[in-house]
Amino acid sequence: MAQHYKDLIAWQKAMDLVGALCDATEGFPKRETYSLTDQMRRAAVSVPSNIAEGQAHYSNREFRHFLRHSRGSLAELETQILIAERRNYLPEPQTAELLSRTHEVGRIQSGLLNSLKERLPAA
Repeated sequence: MAQHYKDLIAWQKAMDLVGALCDATEGFPKRETYSLTDQMRRAAVSVPSNIAEGQAHYSNREFRHFLRHSRGSLAELETQILIAERRNYLPEPQTAELLSRTHEVGRIQSGLLNSLKERLPAA
């Protein structure tokens, strides 16, 4: 396991996703500030936050638990991105870029989860 959560590619890519998402939501209508904009930012922030918290527990079981929470936040964010596109807050190219980033983080998380399963002692 990585010595520090900052060493994890999943965390690094999730942090990049947060930055891209915050930039993308800057242009949302003001009426969405305390609804969709806030929800999207919270979901995005939750992804790397759960990775960091899970890794800091130094337990594969706990880490897997927090990675699953992170994946849930990622699915929530993906849904919110699609809602923003349907509301015409995000143009298709920006939607595609954000979804590509969410899918990349999801693939990396899946690999990380699989690697943690392989390290479990046989029962």
